[in-house]
Amino acid sequence: MATFLMFGKYNAQSVQGISAQRTQKVGEVAKKLGGKVLASYALLGCHDLVFILDLPDTGKAMKASIELAKATGIGFTTSPAVTVDEFDKIVA
Repeated sequence: MATFLMFGKYNAQSVQGISAQRTQKVGEVAKKLGGKVLASYALLGCHDLVFILDLPDTGKAMKASIELAKATGIGFTTSPAVTVDEFDKIVA
């Protein structure tokens, strides 16, 4: 499993549909793709949301990002993440 950060940005239309049910969609999609939501946060600044997901691979992360954008109207930017310890091993 790999960790992915999904940064969401509302637009005028997607902000209209804010609801707990729509937020739950993230967990449903992650589970369907063999993963889970590790954390979720509302933000101030250039992004409105961030979801931290544990997913099997990059392909599943891409599917999650696209499926959630279609279902919610929220634009997502998805990035893989590794711990600093993992990063140190990679670059050593």
